[in-house]
Amino acid sequence: MAKTEDNLKEAFAGESQAYQKYLAYAQRAADESMDGIYKLFHAVAASEKIHAQRHASYLKSVKNTAENLKEAMAGEMHEFKTMYPSMIADAKAEKKAGPEISFSHAREVEKIHHGLFKKALENPDKFPVHDYFICNACGYIVAGEPPEKCPVCGAVKKSFHKVD
Repeated sequence: MAKTEDNLKEAFAGESQAYQKYLAYAQRAADESMDGIYKLFHAVAASEKIHAQRHASYLKSVKNTAENLKEAMAGEMHEFKTMYPSMIADAKAEKKAGPEISFSHAREVEKIHHGLFKKALENPDKFPVHDYFICNACGYIVAGEPPEKCPVCGAVKKSFHKVD
């Protein structure tokens, strides 16, 4: 199954990227008032998401909740301790201010994700149900109510959206 497993990993990565890319394309179509194209990209993105999830299921990458939380924490920690610091340094060295800011914001938000997963792992059975709000500018996530100003990027309260 070595070749099939490699193929599943490649397909999962490709479908996951297509899902995100099509959501970005949908947003651009909406910005350009092309509602039909917006809906098309959203529909195809939903299809790509199904493909990615099915491939992941055959990789046996989804385990029990405690194991999933531990794996998620490890991934987030890798991002904020290793991956983003080197990307920030590269962007800074190449004088790419936009990407440097994007990487820096993502690094700070990954720390929050790690903390949320850690809190959930303390007692998964009793972890409370919250409404979550996301900053559209940087991805900062908060339970309950959005702050007046994003602590990561400074965006105003109306920049937040409630996660369904």
